[in-house]
Order: sequence, then C-alpha cells, then structure tokens
Amino acid sequence: MPAEWPHQVGVLPSRAQSFQHRVEADRLRAAVDDGGAAVLRQVLAGMGGVGKTQLAADYAHTAWDAGGLDVLVWVTASARSPVVAGYAQAGIELCRADPDDPEQAARSFLAWLTPKVGQRPCRWLIVLDDVADPDDLVVNSDDPDNRYSLWPPASPYGRTLVTTRRRDAALTGEGRRLVEVGLFTEAEAAAYLTTSLAAHGRVEPAGQLTALAADLGHLALALAQAAAHLIDSGETVAAYRDLLADRATTLADLAPDALPDEQAHSLAAAWSLSLDRADRLPPAGLARPMLQLTALLDANGIPEEVLTSEVARAHLAAHRTATSQRPAEDRAPVSRRDAVRTLRALDRLSLIDHTPNAPHQAARVHQLIQRATRDTLPLDQRDQYARTAADALMAAWPEIERDTNLAQVLRANAQALTRHADHALYLTDAHPVLFRTGLSLGKSGQVTAAADHYQNLADTAGQRLGPDHPGTLTARDSLARWRGESGDAAGAVAALEQLVIDRLRVQGPDHPDTRETRNLLFWWRGVSGDAAGAAAAFEQLLADRVRVLGPDHPHTLTARMHLAQWRGESGDAAGATAALEGLLEDYLRVQGPDHPHTLNTRYTLARWRGESGDAAGAANAFEQLLADHVRVLGPDHPDTLNTRYSLAYWRGESGDAAGAAAAYAELLPDMVRVLGQVHPDTLTTRSHLAYWRGESGDAAGAAAAYAELLPDMVRVLGQVHPDTLTTREQLTGWQETAGHSTVD
Repeated sequence: MPAEWPHQVGVLPSRAQSFQHRVEADRLRAAVDDGGAAVLRQVLAGMGGVGKTQLAADYAHTAWDAGGLDVLVWVTASARSPVVAGYAQAGIELCRADPDDPEQAARSFLAWLTPKVGQRPCRWLIVLDDVADPDDLVVNSDDPDNRYSLWPPASPYGRTLVTTRRRDAALTGEGRRLVEVGLFTEAEAAAYLTTSLAAHGRVEPAGQLTALAADLGHLALALAQAAAHLIDSGETVAAYRDLLADRATTLADLAPDALPDEQAHSLAAAWSLSLDRADRLPPAGLARPMLQLTALLDANGIPEEVLTSEVARAHLAAHRTATSQRPAEDRAPVSRRDAVRTLRALDRLSLIDHTPNAPHQAARVHQLIQRATRDTLPLDQRDQYARTAADALMAAWPEIERDTNLAQVLRANAQALTRHADHALYLTDAHPVLFRTGLSLGKSGQVTAAADHYQNLADTAGQRLGPDHPGTLTARDSLARWRGESGDAAGAVAALEQLVIDRLRVQGPDHPDTRETRNLLFWWRGVSGDAAGAAAAFEQLLADRVRVLGPDHPHTLTARMHLAQWRGESGDAAGATAALEGLLEDYLRVQGPDHPHTLNTRYTLARWRGESGDAAGAANAFEQLLADHVRVLGPDHPDTLNTRYSLAYWRGESGDAAGAAAAYAELLPDMVRVLGQVHPDTLTTRSHLAYWRGESGDAAGAAAAYAELLPDMVRVLGQVHPDTLTTREQLTGWQETAGHSTVD
C-alpha cells in the first residue's frame, strides 16, 4: 500500500542550534516574487559554509510543522546517483514503484508529482541539498526516449528548493528564482556566538565576540565550529583569537573534536571539495594554482590584470593540477582567455566572486578560504608563490599611475601579500614591490604613510638582509626622502649624511647608488635653508655626472634640473629660467614630450618664469601644461592637482584675484576627495583659497577661513611648523584688515 500522508522521505537535518533568522529566510517564505508571480522553485546559492543547508532545513521544518505539506522529500544531491536513489525511494513508498528498477521508480515518482484531474491534490516540497553539478539533474542516455530531467515538475501544489555552491546559468530560468546566500551581518554573527555560548553557561565580552566574528569573516560554518571549539576546550575568546592570528596555526588545528549541527565537513574539507570540482571544469587543472595565487593577495579585491598577467599565466602552466582531462606533465602555455575562464570556474563554485565589470577588484575571496588554501602550501612552496604574486603585481603596476583607484588597489594587494608571506619578500633581496608600494604612497600624497612604510622596510631589511645590504641602504635612501617630504627636512639631511658615509664605506665613491644618495643630500640641504650651498654642490655633481655618465644620461639631466632649481632658490630666478629652457629642449629630445621628467621640467620652468616677473606667462604655461597632465596622468593624479594649484596661484599673481579664489574653490573638493581632508596639500589649498578670497575683497571671509584652518594645521603639522606659523600670521593680518582683534 502507498504510504499515507503526511509523509517524509529522506533524513531531514535537525534545526541548527542557535539558528539565526536571516533576510534570506524571509525571501524563501515569500509566496510571490517582485513581479507578482508565484514562486514554486527556488535555488539557494552561495559559497560553502554560508549556511544554505541550515536555511533549507529551517524552511522545511517550518512548512512541515505548520501542516502545510502532504509530502516532504529531502535528497542529498551531491551526484546524480543519490538523486535518482532518493526519488526511487519516494516512488517505492508513495506510488508502489518497482524497487528493482531505480531509474523507472524515479521516473514514476516524478510523474506522480504532476497533478491529475479528479485526484486529490498533493502539497509537496522537494529539497535537493548540495547540488554539485547542474548536469546531475539531467539523465542522459544513448536512447533519446530514456533522457529525462530530474527537476521536479511545475505544479501549483508543489515547491522545489535547491541548495548549491554553483552559480551556473543552467540552475536558473524556467520559473526558478535564485536566492544568493551571503555572510552573516555583524549583528547576526555576534548574536549567534552569544547565544551559542550562553546555552552552555558561557559569557564572553561583547567586544571580543564582535572581533572574533570579524576575524572569521562572519561565515556561518566558521562561527559554528569556533563556538563548538570554545565550548569543548574551555578556552576564552581572546585565547582563541590569538591562535587564529598565529600563522603557524592551521584551521584544522582550530576545528572542534566533534562537528556541530550534523555538519559533514570541516571548513577546509568543505572548500577542498569545491576546489576539486572547480579543477575539473575547463580549462581543467588551473583552478587550484589560481586560487593559491589569490590566497596571498587582498581578499577585498584583486585586479584582473594581476591574475591574467604573463607572470600569473606562467604560474598556472607550471602548476597545473593533474586531472582526467589534463595530465600533470602538461605544461602548455595558458592564454589570457584561459586565465579568465579559470576565474569564472572558481566563481561558479563560489570559491571567489569574479566581477569582470569591476576590473580593479575583479576577484574577491573570503579570508578563510584564503587561510585554508595557504594552510595546504609547504613553506618553500608558499615562498615561491608569494614571489610570483609579487612579480605579478609589478607586471600590472603602471609606471605612471594615471588611475588613482587602481594604484590604491595595487597597494592594498602588496600590503596583504606582505602580511601573508613577508618572509618570501626578503629571501635574497627586498623585492621591488616593497619599494613600489612606498613610492606609490608618496606619489599619491600620503607622505607620512610613505615615510612610515620605508621605516618599516629599512628596519626589516636590516634585520633580515644585514645593515650593509644594498636593499637596506636603498630603503634608508627612500626613508630619508619621504621624511623630508613629510616636513622634516633637517631629519632627512641628518639621515642622508650618515647614509653617504655608509655608502662610501660599502660601495665606494663612484657607485651609482652613492652618487644618488649625494644627490638627495644636496637637495634636502637646500630645502632645509642652504639654497646657495645646494646650488654649488649640484654644480660639482653635474660635472661629475657628465664625466662619468655623459650629457644625456637621465641622472645627468636630473642634476641639471636640481642645479637650476637651487640657482633660482638662491636668488637667480632669471638664470634658473634660462637653464630650464635649455634643459627642456634636451628632455624633449631624449625622453619625449609625455615623459614624467619632461612634464616636471615644464612645471618647474613655468614656476621660475613667474618668479622672474612674468606672472601672466607662468599662468599661460601652467594652463597648457594642465591639458597635457590631464591627458597623460588623468584628472585625479597628484601632479595634475598640483598643476591646477599653481595655475590658480599665478592667475592671482597676474592680477585676477577673484579668478584665483574661484579656481581654488573648485580645486579644494577634488583635493579632499583624492588626498583627504587633512593632507598637507589640501591644507595648503585651503590656505591659498583663504588668501585669494581676502585679496578679492572678502577680508572677513579670509579671516574666518584661516580661523577654521589653524586648528587643523596645528593638529597635522604641529605648532612650530613653518606653514602653521604662516597661517597664524595670515589670520592675524586678515582679522586686522576686517576690523577684528588679534588672535585669542
């Protein structure tokens, strides 16, 4: 006899302990979609560990307990055979199908689900949990008559719910609604941990629980296993977080002795299964080495150009995983298209989020997937892959950073790589990506951050490579430069004087690095107040460079630039202008019109043209330069912003105070957006806006602007910084002009 209703087939998982209600649960229970159509087939998709099975089990339990179902079938759908077996069992129990013919029994059950005229309607729910491959829901046969779909039929009385890590287009359509299951919110994650621990008499500080939730990336499976570990071990949350932060600890070390909530796999095992499946997707064997590369970079977004670079593709070819489709010894080159298809394969298994229309952050990876992937790599292999990742970043890093957003993302990836595998970046030398990151910080206007970066680089290189290693000495060079750029010119001079002594001892007087350090020393002596001494030193340095390197060498041209600059600073503006005019001709001939050094020479020439008395000519030159800066570097590059700044200044100096004020007012929001509210260049822009506002007749507005600026100057630069003192003087002057009293 057929089983009586209501009837369950298959083992329905228990509700998860401390189950957290989520917005996805509300979407599942919605009777209609946004367009008003009935929702009968739903697909819960998401990465392994987000809680898809828990949501499906809660949905099924709720529907069953409410008396809204006659038949509930739960099938573990990890392959085609268990789906057929689950349907066959339902056919045997519900419609007396032949147990000796599972295929026919499965087909009989699917046919039975279709409502028949004159028969009592059956309210059913079929749950296909963990569908591994959309093709598993289609039975193919050489005989066309034996091909059929394992999707339950459409019925006004029936509902189908699928959980899967896959994102294939084949899973949607035909009346199926995709419900993306994401991570817990911060509040949901903290509430889960609080409730789980409280059920066992444990109370932990709320701040520690919130921090642990963030450490685990708000991932449901990780939170459940962490709670179980804490309960089993008796450790505090703080102690657990220390273990998690220790790179010597693997995720397997943190797994509980017994998995909670009837879970079948630990974190690492769950993702390993997904990776095995991704590796079988075309192009076969590339998913694993690609994921290993992404595991060393920034979880929040990796540029596609990094992962499809020639360096990355060589890595994929060299480390292709052996599969039934491709043997391990297959070392065929990997095309850019295949690298992109590999990212798509990882996305289809929810191991990464691949967003091609966001190329700067095309690949996002959950931090624990990264951790689990790194855990599988032996130290020597991790070091090798980290060097490869660093090389891939350098391959994608443009010499001229026209796109400030891309530069920021590349820096974030370099910093993530340093956190994950800094040992690898100092094996024989400090990897170039370490220097490129600091330079990018400084060029973006973050001069204090650049100085801090190079301080850490110099300290680390000294410890790992030795104090006299060329990489350590070069890091000290860069540290001195950015210390000076951040306002400490005297500190830069002191550091460079000691560095010249060390370079002479280690490398000798004619080594290129020694000459470059002397160049920096002379420059910062000039900045610190000795302009005439700097000019004399650069004159001697220029003679040496012509003798050793020749007249057209880039270092020789740079020495000419610096000599002209300090000649002007020492009072000879006309001589500086004449020297720069000749230098510009040589830069155009040797390096071309769009080279950064050529553009910088035009900038400096325009300035000294103004300083020599031709303010209108300077404004005109800066206006022409601005168009080329926008074209070559982009509108948000710091050099472009500085050109706008100088154009506004010389416009004011040529007699158009109102135009200067208007130009600074237009520039300021871009400075704030690109560099930040308290960046030194932003503060200087605010100062000049206030000044030209006063010069254009609004003394009260100038005084108010300087009064607002002064506290920021003090906070960022300090009480005795020259710019702070100038701001205080300007405030007093404009208050007096406007009829106010002196500063309080």
